[in-house]
Amino acid sequence: MGESLPPPTLRAWLHEATRLLRDAGVPSPEADARALVLHALNLGGAALLTRGSEPVPQADAARLADLLRRRAARIPLQHLLGEVEWGGVRLRTDRRALVPRPETEWLLHLALETLRAVPAPRVLDVGTGTGALALGLKAARPEASVTATDLSPEALTLARENAGLNGLEVAFVEGSLLAGLSGPFDLIVSNPPYLPETDREQADPEVRFDPTLALYAGPDGLEVARPLAAEAVAALAPGGVMLLELDPRNAAPFAAELREQGWQAEVLPDLAGRMRFVRAGRSEGLGVRR
Repeated sequence: MGESLPPPTLRAWLHEATRLLRDAGVPSPEADARALVLHALNLGGAALLTRGSEPVPQADAARLADLLRRRAARIPLQHLLGEVEWGGVRLRTDRRALVPRPETEWLLHLALETLRAVPAPRVLDVGTGTGALALGLKAARPEASVTATDLSPEALTLARENAGLNGLEVAFVEGSLLAGLSGPFDLIVSNPPYLPETDREQADPEVRFDPTLALYAGPDGLEVARPLAAEAVAALAPGGVMLLELDPRNAAPFAAELREQGWQAEVLPDLAGRMRFVRAGRSEGLGVRR
């Protein structure tokens, strides 16, 4: 009997992983395969270039095969990795809260831009989920006073875990919208639920692992944004700003609604050019333009 074949190499595993995820309809099979291979084998990114011809140990191969099977079943990549780097902080991710999206990192950028000239700003993150926005703001502006609310006690538990993971002090409050907080706040920022209920049928398979409470907001997707704006009026400091991420279908119409209510509001694009963000204030200040 001849010698047994060696186990597949790292490079072969990466190729097969990419094929498997592509066949399963995963939107970014190459990137996800790379992330899972490196995670399962506890390797840095350079290993794919420098160690591609090395065999994968049997135990690592079994762990990788299980991760690939679960990703092919469309369990979110972030849940499989357990942690993600986002906005300068590390975040644990699981089914307790919405997976923080890349486009929301631009909301963090806009928030920091809005607060650039404000010393020791007072910030409220409404619907914090994993704590991503609140913690990203606190990490970038340590002198800021940051409070975060969420209706879900499970999400707040996760957000507190993430605060501890990053060594950041944020006040977390359970409750709907502003949770009765009166401020005053220099910035109220939120990535609220914003999808219309009719989007449920067309949602990506990964979305079923996110809490529906964090996704859908009535027939037009604005059933959270509207009362949030109403509560924000009294809680903003003079010159304060409300900054929201919304469905690109709704950002401009909602900004128009705000203007009718006496706000000064502008619509801002994400990095792909989609008009996704609304920045609004009740008076001139913090860069808000008509």
